[in-house]
Amino acid sequence: MTIKNNHKKGMLAILVAAILWSSGGVFIKLINLEAMQIAGLRAAFTLLTFLILFRKENFRFNKLTFMAAICYTGILTLFVAATKLTTAANAIFLQYTAPMYVLVLEPIMLGTKLRRINIVTLIVCFIGMALFFVDKINAGNMTGNLLALASGLTFAGFLLIMRKNRPEYQISSIFQGNILVLLICSFSLAHVHDPSAPDILMCAFLGVVQIGIAYGIFSYGLKHVEAIEASLLSIIEPVLNPVWVFIWYHEQPSVYAITGGIIILSTMAIRTVYTESRKRLTLN
Repeated sequence: MTIKNNHKKGMLAILVAAILWSSGGVFIKLINLEAMQIAGLRAAFTLLTFLILFRKENFRFNKLTFMAAICYTGILTLFVAATKLTTAANAIFLQYTAPMYVLVLEPIMLGTKLRRINIVTLIVCFIGMALFFVDKINAGNMTGNLLALASGLTFAGFLLIMRKNRPEYQISSIFQGNILVLLICSFSLAHVHDPSAPDILMCAFLGVVQIGIAYGIFSYGLKHVEAIEASLLSIIEPVLNPVWVFIWYHEQPSVYAITGGIIILSTMAIRTVYTESRKRLTLN
């Protein structure tokens, strides 16, 4: 009974973390600061939260933690910039093309085989990704889309490095990544003059709740659920992100973006379930 209860609590924790992560888009849209100022302030609040929640875990270092931190820095800064320039749907869905890059780079970096299922997945996801660029978009949206793709690439790099590294170093990599973000954004922060209280509070929410507390909840959930469950439940983040933006910011994603997002997320979900089921059959 205890194991079942812990599993339910773990599933709920992953779900709550994903919901909290999904709030990033709407707050980035609502805050009246530049992208790098938002990223810098969020990083400052995240660092304080991590120091309270994770303590010694923040200071575990090996050769790969700094490399992962550099990738994580790219995830944070590029995504904020992309969300400011293009629609929230485009930003989050294009960031979630990260598994595509993983499938391409994994055989090179980790020496795995490029299987047929991965090739099919790449082709279908590429079709979904292409839909984001066939609609009529202005230069700002195009730049935002490209930044979102770059964010997905750094996300893939982070996933690959962490797969090569041990799980206990993930918190340290994220902590170091936020230090780098704060350093990179310090020049922009120096030009913040009389920010409004709502803007500061929203940045605090992003750092303390959307990143800090969410990762604490997610870390707890991972102790009680399998990786495939966590992966599938986390898909709720890119699904809800544009929903919150539509409700609170009245930004409506294009039909192309919605279609492309559905193609990418459903393809990756199907591949995850298929490969995991094949793995279990092989073990049995």
